Formats: sequence, structure tokens, C-alpha cells
Amino acid sequence: MIITIGGLPGTGTTTIAKMIAEKYNLKHVCAGFIFRDMAKEMGMDLQEFSKYAEQHKEIDEEIDRRQVEIARQGNVVLEGRLAAWMLLKNGIKPDLSIWFKAPLEVRAERISKRENVSKEIALKKMVEREASEKKRYKEIYNIDLDDLSIYDLVVDTSKWDVEGVFNIVSSAIDNLKK
Repeated sequence: MIITIGGLPGTGTTTIAKMIAEKYNLKHVCAGFIFRDMAKEMGMDLQEFSKYAEQHKEIDEEIDRRQVEIARQGNVVLEGRLAAWMLLKNGIKPDLSIWFKAPLEVRAERISKRENVSKEIALKKMVEREASEKKRYKEIYNIDLDDLSIYDLVVDTSKWDVEGVFNIVSSAIDNLKK
């Protein structure tokens, strides 16, 4: 089984992807973790590395290559904003593609708590990062992140708590397996 979970920062993709991977005994692969590790290796924070990646498309290409390679092995929850797009572009049809969304303010509040920074700082960094990513994805792959037409399920994670979102996703997976 191949499941993709995408969404903008602060929508809960990592939390739910980990829970789904555990429940269904799937490998969890997170594009964001790969990106963060690469930033750390280069001695940059996420904003600096995002700007760097705008000038070096090989960064995104390497992250995407790794995701596709792992997906080909199956039994994986692939988490990342481009995960579903990358699989489709490489001829792999996920069993289930999910996109999480939530209002900007909700996402900023969640990131603020997670990273222990003010909501204003979280919001500023988040908006900068998203603008950088949208620009890169459009230039490199001609992908518009606002186009949700490829997703089987779109969930506004501000409407439910973690358990509620987990139950929605689990229900979708269980119904697929029938």
C-alpha cells in the first residue's frame, strides 16, 4: 500500500503520517525531515536553505528522487507537499492521496507552540517558506500547490482534534482495503 499525505506547515501531516504508519505497519518517509537534514548538513536554518534551494534545483530533485525510490518498494506513508505529484509524474499511482489544510492563523499558532516562538515569528517564517516553496515547485516542476485535483481526500484539520483527523484517514484506508 502506498499512501501520500501532503499539506502546508502546521496542518498536522507529520503527526497523522506517523500514526497511520504505526497502525498499518507502513514505513514513514517525510520529505520535510530530508529537507531539514540537508539544511543542517549545510549549516543553514530552514529559511536560509529554502532561499538556497531556489537557486539550486538539485536540492528538491534529490528529495523527490529519494521519495520515488522508496515508494517503488511499497508499504509506505509518504509525507510531503509534492509526494503525490512526484509519484504521479513517475508513473506510480498511490492507493490513497490525502491533502491537509487549515487556516493560516491556526497553522501559525500550531507552529508557534511546536517551535516555542511567538505566533508573529512563526507566521512570518511560515509565509516566507511557503512563498519560496511555491516559487520553486512552479519553476522546477510546473506544479501549482493550490491545485488539489489529484487528491482523493482533502481534510481541513482545524475542524477536528488529532484523534478526529486520524479517524477520518483510518476510515478511508479501511474502506479502501475492503
